[in-house]
Amino acid sequence: MTFISQTKEADVVLIGGGIMSATLGAMLRQLQPDWSIVLFERLEELALESSGPWNNAGTGHSALCELNYSPIDKDGNVAPAKAIQINEQFQLSRQFWAHMVSEGLIGAPEHFIHAVPHMSFVMGGGHVDYLKKRFEALRSSPLFASMEYSEDRAKIAQWAPLVMSGRRDDVPVAATRATEGTDVDFGRLTKELVNYLTTHQVEVNYGTEVTDLKRTSDKRWDLKLKHGGSGESSSIRAKFVFIGGGGGALPLLQRSGIPEGKGYGGFPVSGQFFRCTAPEVSEKHHAKVYGQASVGAPPMSVPHLDTRYVNGKKALLFGPYAGFSTNFLKSGSLWDLPGSIRPSNIVPMLAAGWHNLGLTKYLITEVLKSRSAKVDALHEYFPEADGSQWELITAGQRVQIIKKDSRAGGVLQFGTEVITARNGSISALLGASPGASTAVPIMLELLERCFPREFKTQWQDKLGMMIPTFGSKLHEDADLAQQTLNQTAEVLKLSYQAR
Repeated sequence: MTFISQTKEADVVLIGGGIMSATLGAMLRQLQPDWSIVLFERLEELALESSGPWNNAGTGHSALCELNYSPIDKDGNVAPAKAIQINEQFQLSRQFWAHMVSEGLIGAPEHFIHAVPHMSFVMGGGHVDYLKKRFEALRSSPLFASMEYSEDRAKIAQWAPLVMSGRRDDVPVAATRATEGTDVDFGRLTKELVNYLTTHQVEVNYGTEVTDLKRTSDKRWDLKLKHGGSGESSSIRAKFVFIGGGGGALPLLQRSGIPEGKGYGGFPVSGQFFRCTAPEVSEKHHAKVYGQASVGAPPMSVPHLDTRYVNGKKALLFGPYAGFSTNFLKSGSLWDLPGSIRPSNIVPMLAAGWHNLGLTKYLITEVLKSRSAKVDALHEYFPEADGSQWELITAGQRVQIIKKDSRAGGVLQFGTEVITARNGSISALLGASPGASTAVPIMLELLERCFPREFKTQWQDKLGMMIPTFGSKLHEDADLAQQTLNQTAEVLKLSYQAR
């Protein structure tokens, strides 16, 4: 239901009703309870864009199964650093969620998180060799110590029977399995966090779009608001603004005019998933099984057969099937991409396009795929799948970052990036995966950048209570890593016993 804000001034304005704004708001409410906070969501409900459970993979990205986070170089060596970093980051998110649960600030954890083993599955000799090298590169880290590796078809069939049943036996296969993986419903988690905000003096406005923002002479921000239900307009002045509206963040960052935002562009990628809710199918699979991306495909297009829990119901998801739309939001406009072109970013955008012609070709091929071709792709990971039991659903929009590069002119960057004004009065989050899973460390980075005085002198003890290992490296401390995993698992009611 649309609510027209009567507030004229606030210490903090959060733009976007997704997991990012919800996380930042929940942190700030505890760190600085005397600050006034207002959140604006342009749609009539929370988490209808990228945070929606059917708009993202919901993996609880921890690099246990996502192969693109551990690339192999030209000499055949697997680089584990990125995977370890992402796992470290995810542990911070888990600790914050556990803190919110243990303090009774959000609801029961089984509403938004479940233990689901994470698997990587590959086919063919070259891919098998890579997966074994990846396993060897990661197994020494305490964060990956429980990972298992197997080329035994019977063992893999125990882990994921649907993946192996009916599979040809003339192609080598291999898999890794980590039982401490999770499935996260970020839509439900967002609603839990925002419910906490609304019961702790945070004003939340639905159906309200921030259409413009300008710097004032007193170093604050004037935001223009449009209320969708009534068509009325208003404004609010803020000391600090966070632009966390997913794909909608780039246009507002550009309107802010801050020098730090110049030169950034966005490349939107859409997609579809197959969803199966038939219990006789979903109950036979309990894992997230990630494969290798096709040649020329973006990292976010890695095929995976996932167990999902949404609104307490189990289902299977397969995909994604990448596509292209000029919308920056699922509910956005076809003019979003052309409308984002500026003199400062046209060169980076053209250069990135030129250097990613293979990606363009891949996306065109994906768009033209028939349903039968998509079912064929499903059969690669679920050989005996009945295509009639799977429905196509449209995923959320992902806007990948395009930024200046001194050598290439412009590069297409996968991942997330925080852009902050020099004086810390405004910050925007651009990019996509691993996104939601690393919302907590992203917000910690933002807090340190935008509020350096408070961060150093006032918030350290409180942050230590919320996130006990903040500032430590679990990768370097096996005992602390195991203790942290066990403690958060207990609070979040995660049982890692194999099904």
